[in-house]
Amino acid sequence: MNPARPTEPPVRFADAEEINPFKLLLDLHDHAVVRTAAFGRDEALTELALSAAVVSWWTRWQPSVIHAALRAGADLADIADATGLDVSEVVRRWQRWVSVQTRLDIGGRPAVDPVEVRAIERRLGLGVVR
Repeated sequence: MNPARPTEPPVRFADAEEINPFKLLLDLHDHAVVRTAAFGRDEALTELALSAAVVSWWTRWQPSVIHAALRAGADLADIADATGLDVSEVVRRWQRWVSVQTRLDIGGRPAVDPVEVRAIERRLGLGVVR
């Protein structure tokens, strides 16, 4: 269950970060669509708070989607094109995420199968750096 939403749009990152991530995207969209020339202090702070929360959420979420793309057979060049990152940054973000997920114990098993990770690394020609 999501926490109760404040009645006023957030003007602080901490408040925006409490919003469901998908609702956050909708709120940012809705906020940007109604922007007028009379865009005031609170409206500007709301847009900053919503944008910062979206970036923070997506930064944490992106490596898991990179992993899903790798599992689905995408190559690094395709992922780099999709993300706008260079290949080395895609690899860096994915490997950092994988290093945590393979050590994370959920019911006696890692969150991500290390065998699957090694197979992806071999397919991509990456050296194991763990």
